[in-house]
Amino acid sequence: MLSDIVDKTRSVEELEGVSWPDPPSGTTSLVRSVHALRKRPVGELSTEEMRRLIGQDIGMRWLLPMALEHLRVAARQEAASVWLDDDLLSAVVTRKSEMWRRRPELARHLDTTIRMLPELSPYVQPEVDAFRSAVADLL
Repeated sequence: MLSDIVDKTRSVEELEGVSWPDPPSGTTSLVRSVHALRKRPVGELSTEEMRRLIGQDIGMRWLLPMALEHLRVAARQEAASVWLDDDLLSAVVTRKSEMWRRRPELARHLDTTIRMLPELSPYVQPEVDAFRSAVADLL
């Protein structure tokens, strides 16, 4: 599995070896949330919490493989019905192409997962198309 190398009992903060200070007072709820989520063991993060961190490009080395595994399992379960996890899929496919170029095997894994889906919502289809266009040479 993609995330077998991830110690899911450790937090992003521990895995990175970088502790962030507490967020300044008056910061947004997103900033406070991200700071708190970096301190939680990655194996305890919900899909929404992973999406939030990935959307901020935080902990990508560990969270992206976990998210791709989650999407693959969901794609297999949803193959006969409607795809419901557009938020995580959107967060993943909208990462910068440089990230996929560093890990082309992850780009191919994601593309294979997307191909398993019977349909995509109209709002995520353009994001998937942009992802495929940006990494076409890797697929």
